[in-house]
Amino acid sequence: MAKPSPVERLEEIRKPVNIGGRAEENLKFIRDTMERSASFTAVPGYGGMLMGATAVAAAVISNMQVQVVNAMAVWLGEAFLAFAIGLLAMWQKSKIGGQSLTSAPARKFALSFLPPLVAGTVIVLGLWRYEHYYVLAPVCMLTYGAAIACGGAFSVRVVPVMGWSFIVLGAVAFLPPSTYANLMMGLSFGVLHIVFGAIIAKKYGG
Repeated sequence: MAKPSPVERLEEIRKPVNIGGRAEENLKFIRDTMERSASFTAVPGYGGMLMGATAVAAAVISNMQVQVVNAMAVWLGEAFLAFAIGLLAMWQKSKIGGQSLTSAPARKFALSFLPPLVAGTVIVLGLWRYEHYYVLAPVCMLTYGAAIACGGAFSVRVVPVMGWSFIVLGAVAFLPPSTYANLMMGLSFGVLHIVFGAIIAKKYGG
């Protein structure tokens, strides 16, 4: 293939540049970069407080149960209820704040949050299957805290702090007798959700 002559190269250089096309490419690059670097701010504060309130109620009801299996069933129901509350509150906050749940920060949050949560669920079901009830509460706190801390790396600063607070309480929960399990669950899933939910609601728009 013949090389272009100097005249042909000069003509190529003189061709007009499509400024509009380049501007669109630059704007798209800037938008994508800003989206990737943004934080996921749709973590619900008021929803977290409601999750905490239902967890306190679950701790009280569970403590009244004579059979351990019945107490665990109460907490299983609370887990489903809290998940529904959190998901609905997150959707509502994202809608009000104009942040899509399919945005890059939301996807990063979800992809970091879900693996520890799924692993924790499997471990808890396995412990339940083999009747190791005495370690269920600490494991729930630890794995949920890990999920919050990992997902919180892509959210506002208070979220990973909440995750580490769950981890600390989960470690402490191994120390007292198993009869204190409902108390520890109430302190973690109840009180921590209420406290940090209030902070998020006040500082980060609900």
